[in-house]
Amino acid sequence: MITPDAPDRQYSTRLRTALVITGTGTAGAYHAGVLRALHEAGVRIDLVAGRGIGALGAMFAAVDGGQRLWGSEGLWKHDAIRGAYGWRTPLRIAGWALVAACVLMAVPLVLLAIGVIVAALGALLWLVNLTGISTAFTAAYARSIDALFTPTALPTVIPRLVVLAVLVAIGALAASLATAMVRTPLRRRVRHGGIWRLVGAPLSTVTVIDQASVELWNLIRGAAPIAAPSRAELGRKYIELLAENVGQPGFREVMLLAHDMDARRDVVFALLGETHRARFFARPVLDGRRQAEAFDLAGVGREHMFDALAASLTIPVATDPHLVRFPAEGPWRGETHRLCDRPGSLERLLEEVAVAGAEQVIVLSAAPPPARPHELSSGRADLRGRAGEQLGAFDAAALRDAMEHSAGRFAGLFLIRPAHNPLGPLDFGGTYDERSDRPYFLAELIDRGYEDAYRQFIDPVIAASGDRIERVQS
Repeated sequence: MITPDAPDRQYSTRLRTALVITGTGTAGAYHAGVLRALHEAGVRIDLVAGRGIGALGAMFAAVDGGQRLWGSEGLWKHDAIRGAYGWRTPLRIAGWALVAACVLMAVPLVLLAIGVIVAALGALLWLVNLTGISTAFTAAYARSIDALFTPTALPTVIPRLVVLAVLVAIGALAASLATAMVRTPLRRRVRHGGIWRLVGAPLSTVTVIDQASVELWNLIRGAAPIAAPSRAELGRKYIELLAENVGQPGFREVMLLAHDMDARRDVVFALLGETHRARFFARPVLDGRRQAEAFDLAGVGREHMFDALAASLTIPVATDPHLVRFPAEGPWRGETHRLCDRPGSLERLLEEVAVAGAEQVIVLSAAPPPARPHELSSGRADLRGRAGEQLGAFDAAALRDAMEHSAGRFAGLFLIRPAHNPLGPLDFGGTYDERSDRPYFLAELIDRGYEDAYRQFIDPVIAASGDRIERVQS
């Protein structure tokens, strides 16, 4: 396996180069920093492939739009990104309503606890010969308790407020389900589990997809004051722009990978040049159904650009799978399938870029190297933190396996990764770094990616290969 510290690596501008971007959640900020460094260094890339949040970076990098990711007003520095993969709004409303109900039910216990404290203070005042004050103090509290527990006060008000809070929670969930059924053009039948259908997945990808749509439209429209189209139309405009310019400076072939839960197989969405397109989509597979897993974005799959992105951004279990209706003329005959990301699919993505003709590959990941002894840190107790720890561990393990199994497949295999990354995949609002004893935010992760790209790839590889590159170009 080629590591970032290997001194004998060589890079050639003559070989077909693929940039493979992998990761989940906040890894996109690290990707943005690396893309900025590669852009400044003028690194020649022919194909950009991505999975997970890497699909977002691949989409922008393919049309020379990386500045929309790392810029001062770009996606990863926008205030709205702090709410990425946040709790779904109905769940937040229902959760706060249930918290309010629990607080209301705890009011009698709180008053009882206050009564114990008052009695203790009264006894203390009596011991220091302040009998009059003690009697008046306890009598005043007793009168207050009597007034609060009259039949028309707390015994009546609290149950009503508790029932109201519970109804608000149920109403928020029911309204969310009804709205989704009315507005969502695609549906799938659901058997059993009515309560879980009402609750749904805890997290939402809406913020990330909305911000990606805004930045992509700003990139495509330029300075023209044109209203944003629908996502389907925006996807078609993106494909038209890329298909007309692929191979031109700044424009690259693109490949996105997701997982089809219903077919139980990975699916690839790709737009390739004519040289490699036919060979890629005609690749023989074990079951002989290449068309069922490979979709040409320049052909029948041109309607699925944003479907591919949304599926890549979908975290298994934590978010609802993205529904995709395949073309009626395809092998799935118009079926609607559930798609999501698969954290361990990096090896499959490297396999696909090899089929697409890549001869040297730059792998970009925000997963730090495996831990060594005496590097344990405190575990996360919150749900998002625990989920992030597992996702981060899965990404790191998948990266190690993919790099090991791909050794020898390419003429050059380069890896850019951080030596330390305290941000979990879901820590969009930042976190506390135990090693440096300070807060750590997305903006710093962008800068870390920029620095790592120069330190691990541009300076030791591109600069060291300068003489060789000059000879090739001459």
